[in-house]
Amino acid sequence: MIEKEIEKSVCDYATKVGVLNYKFSSPNHVGVPDRIFFPGSGEVFMIEFKKTGGKTTAMQEREAKRLNIRGVPVFLIDTVGDGRLLISFILNYGVSEARKGGASWRVL
Repeated sequence: MIEKEIEKSVCDYATKVGVLNYKFSSPNHVGVPDRIFFPGSGEVFMIEFKKTGGKTTAMQEREAKRLNIRGVPVFLIDTVGDGRLLISFILNYGVSEARKGGASWRVL
């Protein structure tokens, strides 16, 4: 599945379950994650979407590291199911638990 379709489906699901999310862009700054999410718990997280099996670039890895150091986790999602599972997990257990990693997502 292509990145745009995965992103749309996961974001539609997030909105449906009450997670506020926005497309994130930073003009003249390459490598920032695709979306920022606010689950309503006072926490925030970001997702970098990729086509199924897609890889991140060195710049994306660098930006994710910079955000993680500042307490904003960046998750890599490459399937709709994994994205929905991550959103559901965070709603049930919180961002801090999701940062520990999961069978279906990777923290960048």
